[in-house]
Amino acid sequence: MADPDKAVRARTVLQQCLHAKLQVQPPSEDAPAQWVEVGRGMVIYVCFFKGAEEEIIPKMVNTLLNVKLCEADSGKHVSVLDLPGDVLIIPQATLGGKVKGRGVQYHTNVGKEQGLGLFTQLILQCRQQLSGNPTWEEAGTVLHHGTYGNRQVLQLDTNGPYTHLVEF
Repeated sequence: MADPDKAVRARTVLQQCLHAKLQVQPPSEDAPAQWVEVGRGMVIYVCFFKGAEEEIIPKMVNTLLNVKLCEADSGKHVSVLDLPGDVLIIPQATLGGKVKGRGVQYHTNVGKEQGLGLFTQLILQCRQQLSGNPTWEEAGTVLHHGTYGNRQVLQLDTNGPYTHLVEF
């Protein structure tokens, strides 16, 4: 979680889901749109801010995958690893927006190239932690992610607006 004495380097929004479908490539003249889908689990929206460095990624991965956000059949809240559940990670630059007048500015967001590198590392380290968990892997659960820098269409089914903001 963010330390009040330190600047926020990354902002995430976590949403439990029953099903989600994300367009990762828009349609073109030559090909239809490409989509990824996840079942019961968690959607993670992520935005990196100026000053974010790669050393923040392990803490993010550990926190995001172990937070007890998902509702088990018993009604008890468990981590996505313990559920076990699918994970969908979506880059979301708009989480860094600040309203100025009637518009929104994104001056605090990290540059696109650095953001892509951080997002790529986040995905890789999440994959490593998830695949190292036998319960998660045996259940046939999946990790999918959006395409950094593209606008993406999302369809989301949830059993309630159980959304949480987590800053690093």
